[in-house]
Amino acid sequence: MTDERAVIVGAGLAGAWTAARLREQGFEGRVTLLGAEPHPPYDRPPLSKEVLLGTGDAADTALDIDFAALGVDLLPGRAATGLRPAARLLDTDAGPLPYDHLVLATGAEPVTLPGTAGQPNVSVLRTLDDARRLKRVLDARGSVVAVGAGWIGAETATAARAAGCRVTVVEAAHQPLPGALPAAFAEPMRQWYAEAGAELRTGHAVTAVRDGEVELADGTVIGADAVLVGIGSRPATGWLAGSGIGLAPDGSVRADERLRTDAPGVYAVGDCASYPSARYGRRLLVHHWDNALTGPATVAAGILGRAEVHDPVPYFWSEQFGRRVQFAGRHAEGDLPVRRGDPAAGDAAWSVCWLRADGTPTALLTVDKPRDLMQGRRLLQRAVPLDPALVADPSVPLKATAR
Repeated sequence: MTDERAVIVGAGLAGAWTAARLREQGFEGRVTLLGAEPHPPYDRPPLSKEVLLGTGDAADTALDIDFAALGVDLLPGRAATGLRPAARLLDTDAGPLPYDHLVLATGAEPVTLPGTAGQPNVSVLRTLDDARRLKRVLDARGSVVAVGAGWIGAETATAARAAGCRVTVVEAAHQPLPGALPAAFAEPMRQWYAEAGAELRTGHAVTAVRDGEVELADGTVIGADAVLVGIGSRPATGWLAGSGIGLAPDGSVRADERLRTDAPGVYAVGDCASYPSARYGRRLLVHHWDNALTGPATVAAGILGRAEVHDPVPYFWSEQFGRRVQFAGRHAEGDLPVRRGDPAAGDAAWSVCWLRADGTPTALLTVDKPRDLMQGRRLLQRAVPLDPALVADPSVPLKATAR
């Protein structure tokens, strides 16, 4: 064992797997992993899926990592409060920790509605404790209002309807999944709410949330035993104020292609970090599980002196109203969307592939089309130009559309 000290701030997926990858790649120094939550590291996607649906419990969310066997010092319930890069000291609520290598993996925090702090019936869905509180309302078949028709709002509505709750989803934009999908491809999902018995109100901003009710901009008041706020998230980097660590305008830690920050020995990974993507020609902030899973290998390699680049094809999935929605890549304005199947014509399973002018695929949306997703991810990774006419034929496997 060496006397080098690697400290990882944040015990979510990115932080936990960074500890594991360090050991896997041969780091022999001391590894300390601290997280603000009192629970051992766990996976977050099941919170809005299996945990709320009742098909899994807290034990099913635990990460399959034996920290004791890896020789990792796990410090749950310990929060970072500041950073002094020049002294190589991390300040925490239990005193400072010295480090030789520091990994920032503090994740993201939900955006909340003004004036809702402390209201017992208003919650977000980010932590295991959040999911447990909401699950109690679902078990009692209470009424639920979800503010925001994004991924969290849709998955919460799915679980609440499965539990027999009255559900209303309110969205300020005029479509579900605003900011995630163009309106033409999100609009077919509106019908999913109606089929499930959930009410979806788009184009309605929330102006007030009081105990037991939500008021909309048009004066409508909706009763609610629980209000779930799912209007986005932001990097949890406020504690870095005054540290000198460079932050992007969106609040993320500015990492380079190897996930290094501008401070010596300090890396950033997961939801709190943005990085330059050569693949897409811009800096990306990716708040998805897959990014938090793949980044740790790059960080571990860098700490061990090997130059690896982090530039994956972004990927995420959602399970809503009995359907599996998957998205890979990142499309830009001007990319050509090519449909494979048409929900308006009655196709239950369909997909959309975005192509650049030269046919290079940039993104893929699939609804219950696992084969398209599997083949499309490979094509995105390899940046293989495709024939648009063949792509538009859903009977042709995507792998057979390459030019």
